[in-house]
Parts: sequence; C-alpha cells; structure tokens
Amino acid sequence: MEPTFCGCVSKVCQFQHWSGSDIYIYNVHDIAADWSDHALWWPSHNKWLTRTRSTLDQYGVQADAVLHFTPMHKTVRLQLPDLRYLDCKVDFSIKTFNAVMQLCKELGIRHPEELSLCKPLEPHHLKYNLKDMPSKKHLREMNSTISPDTNTFIANQSPGSSTGSLDKSGQFICAPLTPKHGSTPVSSPVTPTGTWRRNGYSEINGNVTTLELLNGNLETSLAHSPVSPSHEARSKLLKPKSLVEKARLNVAWLDSSLSIMEQGICEYDTLRLRYKFYSFYDLNPKTDAVRINMIYEQAKWMLLNEELDYTEEEALMFAALQVQINLQATIPQPISDTSSMNGADDDIDAALTDLQVSLEGSMISSHNEIAHVPELYDYLRFLKPKKFTLKAYKRYWFTCNDLQLRLYKSQVDGMGGSPPVYKINLRGCEVTPDVNLTQNKFGMKLEVPGPEGMSEMWIRCDTEEQYARWMAACRLAARGRSLSDNTYESEVKSILNFLEIQRPALAPAITPSVLDISPEDYISPRHVKKLKNKTVQRILENHANVKDLTLMDAKMNYIKAWQSLPDFGVSLFVVRFLDQKKDELLGIAPNRVMRMNLSNGDHIKTWRYNTMKEWNVNWEIKHMMIQFEEGRVVFACQSADCKVVHEFIGGYIFLSTRSKEANQSLNEELFHKLTGGWV
Repeated sequence: MEPTFCGCVSKVCQFQHWSGSDIYIYNVHDIAADWSDHALWWPSHNKWLTRTRSTLDQYGVQADAVLHFTPMHKTVRLQLPDLRYLDCKVDFSIKTFNAVMQLCKELGIRHPEELSLCKPLEPHHLKYNLKDMPSKKHLREMNSTISPDTNTFIANQSPGSSTGSLDKSGQFICAPLTPKHGSTPVSSPVTPTGTWRRNGYSEINGNVTTLELLNGNLETSLAHSPVSPSHEARSKLLKPKSLVEKARLNVAWLDSSLSIMEQGICEYDTLRLRYKFYSFYDLNPKTDAVRINMIYEQAKWMLLNEELDYTEEEALMFAALQVQINLQATIPQPISDTSSMNGADDDIDAALTDLQVSLEGSMISSHNEIAHVPELYDYLRFLKPKKFTLKAYKRYWFTCNDLQLRLYKSQVDGMGGSPPVYKINLRGCEVTPDVNLTQNKFGMKLEVPGPEGMSEMWIRCDTEEQYARWMAACRLAARGRSLSDNTYESEVKSILNFLEIQRPALAPAITPSVLDISPEDYISPRHVKKLKNKTVQRILENHANVKDLTLMDAKMNYIKAWQSLPDFGVSLFVVRFLDQKKDELLGIAPNRVMRMNLSNGDHIKTWRYNTMKEWNVNWEIKHMMIQFEEGRVVFACQSADCKVVHEFIGGYIFLSTRSKEANQSLNEELFHKLTGGWV
C-alpha cells in the first residue's frame, strides 16, 4: 500500500505511513519530531520536490499523485578504493557532485572534485556494450545477479532546440541541466509500483564499518588500510581481459549533475567511491594522509587486476614498494611538526619557493630568448618501421630544440648546416618508454601525428643518463614545453629514480622466511604465472632498493611510478565514428583525447585539449561532436552513455583551471556547466 497525499496544492496537511500491516494517520502539526531532513519524492516523475517556495500545483502534482515523504539523507553501503565498506549517510536529494563533496569532507579527503560514485558491476557487464546489454528478463533466465549498470536517465527525446541533424547545418546542443523526462536506469532497484526494494542490513557483514562507530578516529583509520581485503570484496573484483572489457568498466559512473535518487539508487544499496579523474592536485604528505592512501590503494588494485599494461620489472618494483609499505605500516612513523605556526611557515616558505622558481624560470626564459635556445644533441639509434621490412636501427646525430627532433647522418652535417635526414615535430606526439634493465635496453617509441594518422618511430639510447635526458625532452616537447622549461631537470631526475628502484639488488635485505608473502597479493596473475616459484625471491631482491623509505615516501613513490606508466590516466570507451562501419576506441586522458585501434590500442590520432574549440551532444541520437582546430570529429559511444564521455572531457578541462593563485573554493557552477553541458 502506498502513502498518498490529499489534493491540497498549497501545503501537505497530513500524510499516511504504513509499518507492516498497521496504518497510522498523523496530523503533521501534532507530531513532536524534527522533519527538517524530510522532503517529497515523486516516483512517477523520478524527481524531488525541493523548491519549498513552490506549491504542488506549480510542480504539476495532481490529486491522484503518489508522493513519498522521506528522509533526504539515507544509508548506503560505500566501498572505498581500498575495498573496505562503510555504512554512510549520504544526501540523496542533491547533485551527486555535491554529495561526494560532503562525503569526502566527512572522510577527510581533500579535492573531492577528483572522485565520484559508481555502481558495482557484475561479470556480464564486461561482455556487452551498453546498447547490446541483455534485458533483465533474459538475465533472470541466465540466473545472473542484476545490478545497475549504466546511466540511462538521459531523455529519449532531444530538447526542443536540437535539430537532431549531423550535417553541417545541424545544430549540436549541450546537455540540459536536468533532462525533462529522465527514465529509470536499466536495472533499477525500484519496483514497477514505485516502491523501494530494501536490501537491508542482511547483506552487510562484519566487514562493514559504520562512521559513527569510529569515534572520531576516522581519519587515522582511513590513512592505513588492511593488507588483504575481505574475501567478499576480493571475489567481486572484475579482471578485464581485453581493451574492450576495460572500456566497458566506465559504464558504471553516476551522473554528477543528477541526484543519487534520480539514478535508481535506493537506501542500503552499494556504491563505490573511486578516483574518476587522474589529475591529482597538490598532493601534500602533511595534510593528505587519507587521500594519498586512497590513491595508492586504487592504483594497487588497478595494477593487480591488470587494468594497465606494465613490464615484469615494473611489476616487481611495485611489489617491492608494496612490501615496504606493509612493513612500515606496522611500526611508528616519524612525527612531523604540524603545529599551526609551523604550518603557516611552511605555507609561506612554499609560496616564496614557488615565486622564486617562477621568477628564475622567467629570467632564464627571457635570457635564452636573447642569447640562445637550449639544445640537446648526441648520437642515438633510430628506426622507422615499414610494412614487410625488417630493418635494423641506424645511427644518427640527433639534435633537439624548438620542440623538434632533427636527425643528421653525422655530427659534421649537423654542425655544418646541412639539411636533416628526418625532421620530427614532437608537439602532440605520444611518448612510450621501451626499457629492459636486465638487457641494458633504453629506448622509447614515438607516435607522431601526421595527415594520415600517427606515424610510429623508435629511438634507442646507450645509457640510463642519455635515455633520461632524451625521454624528458620528448615528454616536455609533446606537451608544448621546451628544454628551457624549469621542470626539465626534475623530469630527468624523476626518470632516473624510476629506473633505479627497478634495478634488483644482489641480495634481499630480508629473508623470505621472515615474511609471509602471498605472490597473488603483490603481483598480477600474468606475471605470477611467468615468474613461477621465483616470485617471492625476486620481490625481495627488488625490495632491497626501497628498504629505507618511510611509509609516506613509499606510497608517494608507488603513485609516481604508477603515473609514469604509458597507459596511466587513460579512460577507454568503445565508440563508432561518423561514416565508419567498425567500432574503435576513444581514450580520454587528463590532457588529450585519443582515437585508438580496438584490437591492439595503437594510437590513430591524438588531439590535445588546448586545440579544442567546443564539444557538444545531440541527445536525440546520442552523438557527440568535438571541434578541434584541425577539424571536427563526430561519434556515438557504444560502451556507455555519451553523457559519461561528455563528463570526462568537461571534468578534465575543469580540473585544468585549478591553480594555487586562484581561490581554492570549488566553482560548482563551472563544473556543471562543463560536464553537464548547459550554457
């Protein structure tokens, strides 16, 4: 039986509440209770009636309408990046972006704009694109567990100003702030009658912690995670086996511009809190203990689940750092002085240092413009692969300046003004390391944009120092920065440190018998299978390189090493470009968008955000258009709703506006404008 309201359009004078088979009728004015957290929910229209100055008539509520008078804050079972569960009270009536902000404030996590909520996925979600997802009836026949899988709340009909046309005369319009006729998600836990299906606490076991039970020790608790998660959490981890399955993982994100309730989430349902945008601003070990731990844990499980590709040496390095983190977590750490006075001094010192670096960089840049542009030159080996040929590397004299590589047959030609054999523009290229320390192999792969797509080129260096300098130069040039940039030397140092911790020691610092190490907790299945019974010994050999790191230093090194991987920060989507017959991959990274091959992930085309003029969506046919300086691309997203792609691009552009000079209060209006698409 449903609660009903009288037809009074000016105010709700009484409501009915059922508990079991008993019916209670209250007069609101006679109840001594705090109703401040309650609001009206309209199930048939899937929206909250939160404008308290509006009458029910202005909302369009008729006398036969069914409304729920329900608390706005409801309990959800929240899974953190370290796979722990918390019972949290979350506001179901505000936009998801704001709900995440409130949640992160309670958890002690700074910069909540980097995180979002997503729905749990089941294995069958990786087998289908969104448009091919089987119906709930079919899944029941397969005896599968049905869970929410996607953002299907975008209106089926395009807003009035959209023409729905994809030709040049067609107008692409931005997403409305709130779609007029949002539909219920595919696997919504709402019954056909509009009532809630309560999962209840029967599903919640001893692995769940309620915020109230932590008694003020929440921040300390979340700064350290268990070595191993619960069996339940581990068993529900999804391990994508292909690039397509990795792309289908992104179907689960909630829409930041809609409330949690509008997206089919009910009380006691499970949601996952994850870092959505891989652009981590101002990581500070003194104030970000919880945040750094959560980023580390998310990175760890992404690597163990093989969501990123990495070499055997890199796998052992990550495992060694993880061993050090687990060891350091059991002993007291050095206490840093965090008094308010010292904190203020630190802020002042940091500001003065930044100012000095900025001024020195400006002075150096100005001097270089007057005197000479820095130049890097040396003998390197070069290979440009061609079809049906097996050519070896050839030695050339390389010079790098003005964001360009020039290759000469000899140093004499380079110094004598002869024309180069090859001239490579590095701006906008993709730079991928090709390193194997055991074989003394120090190389890099360049994917250079051209009229016919990305051209592949390989460069081989002779030493670590040489590799670090040329790799740093290419990385900066790809982002449009020259050798005069004040971050060049720090980039070189970072690359050398990354190589150093990958090099195994002659002997482990601790014996295997001292530690009870399960290889599966430290190394991904693919590398465990390859290393076999040598896994633990190899991990401990690599651990000798990092045995002196503190807990926070080990976590920061783990995060930096994760950020150095070629595929870091790339969120994949299966898309179909206009006038194409086959699906392709779209990769969205913090600074660029990539068109990629569906089978092997090769980069076909790369566009930087700084060349983007606009991006719009035709909601009627769910096509997205991005206008770049060199032209426009139009595509339909197959693996998720186009709103998810739109939000990723807008979110990264929003995050790029953050700076220490700007006011650090979040500009929520700008975020929703960029991610929701309204103007």
